[in-house]
Order: sequence, then structure tokens, then C-alpha cells
Amino acid sequence: MSLQLKIDYPESLPDAMQKSREQFEEEAKWAMAAKLFEMKQISSGTAAALVGTDRVSFLLNLHRYNVVVIDLTEKELLSDLENA
Repeated sequence: MSLQLKIDYPESLPDAMQKSREQFEEEAKWAMAAKLFEMKQISSGTAAALVGTDRVSFLLNLHRYNVVVIDLTEKELLSDLENA
């Protein structure tokens, strides 16, 4: 089962962003998925499904939203390097 989210926005917003309505709505989905992933609220797989793409493509596009794929603290990174 799939649910749908409806968001009201000004009719002029897509034009202001120099996008078609469809492009704007697609961009909004990506932005929401990227932010939820960044906040660690959803996995990359769930975020990819939300925007209708595969996980690798989602991860490769995160730079468009200034979201890092690997977000480790210095301590976590050093621990990973020691255990490599």
C-alpha cells in the first residue's frame, strides 16, 4: 500500500525557480528524501524508493543537496581505520 502526501505551494513557485511544475515537484521529492536521509530518519534504500530510483543512484546524487554519504565522527573514522 502506498500513501500520498499533498503539499500546497504558490502557483508561481516553479516559474520562480525556472522549472516546470513536474521538475519542481520531482526536485521537492529529492530534497525531502535527501534531508530525511541526512537526519538519519530513513535509510538510503527507503529514500531511493521515495524518489523512484535505485540506492546507488540516490547516493550518487546526494552532493546536489550538500549531503555527505559517509558521516562519521573523527573517533568513528579512526576506529574504522584501526580495524581495517
